[in-house]
Amino acid sequence: MTTPASDAVALFEQLTGSTPAGVWSAPGRVNLIGEHTDYNDGFVLPFAIPHRTYAAVGTRDDGRIRVASTFTHDAVEVSLNELQTLFPTPTGSEPAVEEWAAYPLGVAWALQLAGATGTGVDIAIASDVPVGAGLSSSAAIEGATASALNDLWNAGLDRTALARIGRRSENEAVGAPTGIMDQMASMLGEADSAIFLDCRSLDANLVSVGVAEAGLAILVMDTRVKHAHSTGGYGERRAACERGAAIMGVPSLRDVSVDDLARAEGLMDDVTFRRVRHVVTENQRVLDTVQTLRENGARSIGDLLVASHASMRDDFEISVPELDTAVETALANGAIGARMTGGGFGGAAIALIEQSAVQDVTDAVTAAFAEKGFAAPNIFTVTPADGARRDS
Repeated sequence: MTTPASDAVALFEQLTGSTPAGVWSAPGRVNLIGEHTDYNDGFVLPFAIPHRTYAAVGTRDDGRIRVASTFTHDAVEVSLNELQTLFPTPTGSEPAVEEWAAYPLGVAWALQLAGATGTGVDIAIASDVPVGAGLSSSAAIEGATASALNDLWNAGLDRTALARIGRRSENEAVGAPTGIMDQMASMLGEADSAIFLDCRSLDANLVSVGVAEAGLAILVMDTRVKHAHSTGGYGERRAACERGAAIMGVPSLRDVSVDDLARAEGLMDDVTFRRVRHVVTENQRVLDTVQTLRENGARSIGDLLVASHASMRDDFEISVPELDTAVETALANGAIGARMTGGGFGGAAIALIEQSAVQDVTDAVTAAFAEKGFAAPNIFTVTPADGARRDS
């Protein structure tokens, strides 16, 4: 039976006729709570998951970079010098290369801008992180590539700096206006812990989740409704947040408190206000979740998860019927809490459930999707896992 790691090595050998210098990997992530707060300088609470992207990488002496992956037929090859002419990509525009290739090539470009130099490389990528599920398959590609090039080019950057490289690739090479949560979770993840991240200062603290010891499981319900952050809905939400912050006279919505919302409502149109209200209340929910986990454990955070989903559904309007069905069905079948996770407009929801109820909730959600004529969901459990690393 092959694994993503062995698939990456096999692809590298097929591509080059030689063995790679090494294999590096980085995980996807689930965000426990704190959605669309990251690019508003707010708080998030993600954790890395066991699903990972692997990059088998070797050097070449002709100053070129070639990337290939198991999920597409064609490799993309350019000169390292050419990267500076390919990027940046204007927000909302198509990258100069295929989007999947813009992620690893963008990492190489961003490393160059940070002063790193090195020989040409071949990069072969394989992954078991579901694509388009809101589990940050893109940050996993960025993290694996950045870790490899950091080592092979002797760049000497720490994990937070590599997360910044990944975000720059996603923002400026791919043209997706995301925050830094995904990259930080992928780089800094540790087993059994979530990462309480201040997206303004990038201070990161580990918080024990304690799901297994509480007899609980985290169920991911991938709706298979694909989304793309580089398309309109995400950018429109970000623009509304920036508009709201400007109306309130603050640098970002991080500087607006729940107590300020009554004043905000009188200054804004309804849509802008609801976008602002989601971010402001979601920031508070992250803080409350961290405190609750530390003081009372995972069994006590259910109501916060449910409130987060309602806010994303009603105020930020980024849910879809499949996500709502997954959340509602999980709650109806005994989940302690459930919410959509990720950027929205598709992707996955999570449910905090009893370990003994995994099969029952899986069956109930699958049946509910079938009854409504939705495509069958992909449902699996996750546990907090380690971040980016060199595997061989």
